[in-house]
Amino acid sequence: MPSLSFKFTLLVLISTALGFLSHLGLGLNQHQALSIAIFSVSILGTLFFWSFRLSFAFLGTAVLMMTKTIDLEHLVRFASLEVILFLVGMMIIIGLLKDEGFFAWIVSLILRMRNLSAKRFVLSVTIISALLACVVDEVTSIIFMVAAILEICDYFEVDPLPYIIISVLATNIGSAATVLGNPIGILIASKAGLTFEDFLFKAFPVAMVCLVAVIFLVMFWYKKSFEKLDLHIKELGSNDILIKLISVPVEKRLKISLLIFGVTILIISLHHRLELLWKLELNTVLLVMPLVSSGCIMIWKRHKAREYVEHDVEWWTLLFFLLLFAQAGTLKYTGATDVLAQKIIGVTGSNPHLLSGAILWMSSIGSSILDNVVLVAAFIPIIQGFQALHVNLEPLWWALLFGGCFGGNITVVGSTANIVALGILEKEKKIHVSFLKWFWIGLSAGLITTCLAWAMLTFLPFYR
Repeated sequence: MPSLSFKFTLLVLISTALGFLSHLGLGLNQHQALSIAIFSVSILGTLFFWSFRLSFAFLGTAVLMMTKTIDLEHLVRFASLEVILFLVGMMIIIGLLKDEGFFAWIVSLILRMRNLSAKRFVLSVTIISALLACVVDEVTSIIFMVAAILEICDYFEVDPLPYIIISVLATNIGSAATVLGNPIGILIASKAGLTFEDFLFKAFPVAMVCLVAVIFLVMFWYKKSFEKLDLHIKELGSNDILIKLISVPVEKRLKISLLIFGVTILIISLHHRLELLWKLELNTVLLVMPLVSSGCIMIWKRHKAREYVEHDVEWWTLLFFLLLFAQAGTLKYTGATDVLAQKIIGVTGSNPHLLSGAILWMSSIGSSILDNVVLVAAFIPIIQGFQALHVNLEPLWWALLFGGCFGGNITVVGSTANIVALGILEKEKKIHVSFLKWFWIGLSAGLITTCLAWAMLTFLPFYR
């Protein structure tokens, strides 16, 4: 395993080389080249030094300010505070649902089906994983799905790994279906001016088609594991005992929590209509509604309000996102991304299908290596740079969304959901998943879903 000093030296060399190549090879000025070098440090820092990524973001942002590569006013403007506040509000809402047993209640619904079989169990796991990822963040969804799968597999005495992988694949696919499923969804929506309805009509169908394809894939891939589960289900007979063990009654507090959550989702889904009715700026209601709901939650649960804010909000991650967005905005501010956009157009031409295909595959492959938020933050100013070249941007935004979510299935480090799920598996069951053990099923799922997204972006008229 490479030492810390070797990785740090490599990070400095690569970032410095990118800065010089940008200056000498692409003809960028000093501020443009520096913005690329600093942003590269933040990106490579997440790859080489995951636990220190916030440190690199702090230091890099300080260098940009001190060298006058960006000023304070534009730094704040590019930090996407509206996205950060949206995520804070949603995290507080999820904290309430977690406290009141919402996720355990959802899982108990799986087991209430009669004549449980391996195929029915897999269908339930994939569908619930995808739908949960649509309405809550993928990390929260996968934590509860993994806990449920481990308990069910323990009861039936089968290997949990295939079912956890299936759940993760479905979670990453489902996270592309709505603006709520993944931080990149709200980031793209805020930068592209896309609404919840846009996601519902253009992203949700693609995600569901891809989910069906992956269900067929895993049914074939893990056929022997399903046969073993069917055998154990027959041997143990009824699952009534397991239902009693993890059944969660719907108490009054859970009903109130569900009401708050339901109203939040309803208002968010209607936000564009309400904004038109009230003559508000696009996405105002979308971004404000989680703050309204979380404010009400902190009044209702005032004795736990501080706990929700301090423990359920991922401040470390959000601070990293905030500074990363500001650094990505610096690329736009200096004009570096306009030059990069012109270079990409020089390769692909003005053909919208080639351009959206290039964005889709680059983001899919890139998100298999890097955190998809990091990758999307890098691509957003480049896509914005195409606007000056009179390119229709909407297909490119969808390509970036699908590539960022679907490519996360390719490797074990492709998305946060993968890392969290396998971390829980290793901690609870001492099962370590090697890179190649994940890679082949992940690559198959990633290629199939990316190809399907490419075909739909190319041939369906409402993406043009």
